[in-house]
Amino acid sequence: MADITIMGAGAFGLSLALVCAERGARVHVIEKRHIGAGSSGGLVGALAPHVPENWNPKKAFQFDALRMAEGFWARVATLSDIDPGYARLGRVQPVTEAALDLAQARASNAEELWQGFANWRVIPAQDAPGLPLISPSGWVIHDTLSARIQPRRAGQALAAAVQTLGGRISFGDAPVADGLTVWATGYEGLQDLSVALGRPIGSGVKGQSILLQHACENAPQIFADGLHIVPHADGTVAIGSTSEREFTDASSVDGQCDELLARARAVCPALQDAPVIDAWAGVRPRAKSRAPLLGPWPGREGHFVFNGGFKIGFAMAPILAGCMADLVLEGRDTIPDGFGFGAV
Repeated sequence: MADITIMGAGAFGLSLALVCAERGARVHVIEKRHIGAGSSGGLVGALAPHVPENWNPKKAFQFDALRMAEGFWARVATLSDIDPGYARLGRVQPVTEAALDLAQARASNAEELWQGFANWRVIPAQDAPGLPLISPSGWVIHDTLSARIQPRRAGQALAAAVQTLGGRISFGDAPVADGLTVWATGYEGLQDLSVALGRPIGSGVKGQSILLQHACENAPQIFADGLHIVPHADGTVAIGSTSEREFTDASSVDGQCDELLARARAVCPALQDAPVIDAWAGVRPRAKSRAPLLGPWPGREGHFVFNGGFKIGFAMAPILAGCMADLVLEGRDTIPDGFGFGAV
């Protein structure tokens, strides 16, 4: 019998399973499809910070999450013997002439807010590390806080790490066990929660992305006008992603992927001849507050919700899993303000 049952084997569910198992709990993960069946099975894996300005507790909490990521994913790799593809290689962003002064001001802010752990600087585009890119001003922002993860490998590594520690993972429509149960079931879970509570709690936002064959595994990621270009360690480059509030087919890719490819090649001509080897579409869970949603399921004793990763699931999962484990296993509420049901 499990001490805790976790419904869903995405980034949130598996990270919580690992943390609970590390604390000595007996864990059972139930996934109705497969590891990373929702948005955690995507391609991109950009772990990026908030801009260093207008600092608040949420931004500080995300900074702490990025700072602890290396140690967390190193533990996962050791336990699973699978490389999750984590590397803190930074990020390069083209900057417009009009935004140069603001970018420089943020560089000064980062010296204080990022506490010397990483930096943000404005440099000539030709001096930027990694893939050559086009910048309208000739300048780019280079930060050393951003990191990458390879989502599918990370999911497999998390699952193997949980099993190494004695956790069970089951697949299919298994009945919910008695006892403590955490629902980490993606956008479908948010829909179910909205119905159960009789008010909108969250929804799904579809995203599409593509994968190119191009070896530049030690290059920083590029972020240009909302487009992520993320090199991975296996000789691929992920490009993403779209944000579609309205859709009819959650898993289909379409001409929007062609637009992603064209935009990526315009910013980074080195990708001009890189072949497309994969494409992905899926739905990301977005809570009404836009922040992750954690806490006891209202009116349902012994049940908890861990959902709403949206675009920052892999970045926030390790630190939020600790908060959920505090609550579920020890009854301690360490959930940050704005991440609970009071915000939705």
